[in-house]
Amino acid sequence: MLQHIQQLLDNKAIMQNPSKRSPAIKFIPGIAWFFLILVLISLPGSNIPTVETWLNDIYFDKWVHAGLFGMLVFLFIYPIYKKMVLPLQVKRNWAIKIAIAAVIWGLTTEFIQKFFIPDRSFDIYDLAADTAGILVAYNWCRVKYL
Repeated sequence: MLQHIQQLLDNKAIMQNPSKRSPAIKFIPGIAWFFLILVLISLPGSNIPTVETWLNDIYFDKWVHAGLFGMLVFLFIYPIYKKMVLPLQVKRNWAIKIAIAAVIWGLTTEFIQKFFIPDRSFDIYDLAADTAGILVAYNWCRVKYL
């Protein structure tokens, strides 16, 4: 057993090419972004500054939602499209699954805010903004990488 581990450690090709290690390492940015969203939606409403400027006029909050969830989808789809050797149809299927999972995550965050976070509520327009960001990121990746 120890000899096998030593052989793995001595294999310089694997050590020099991190992409041959674990495919999971490619998803660390997406996982980190997922937890960032969790932290942000878990902030009590009293801790979030109110914006009484022109940012209200352009629905800044909704743009933030779209950006957060769009980036989440991008960070999970990009490694599949660019860094994994898979048939094209498999990549497309994974991208669709990621987009659907992100919409479900957006819906879940709204329920978390409604039932568990003080001074926060369920907002259907936040969910719509989340979904819009998801669709933009999904379609951008589909057009750019396929």
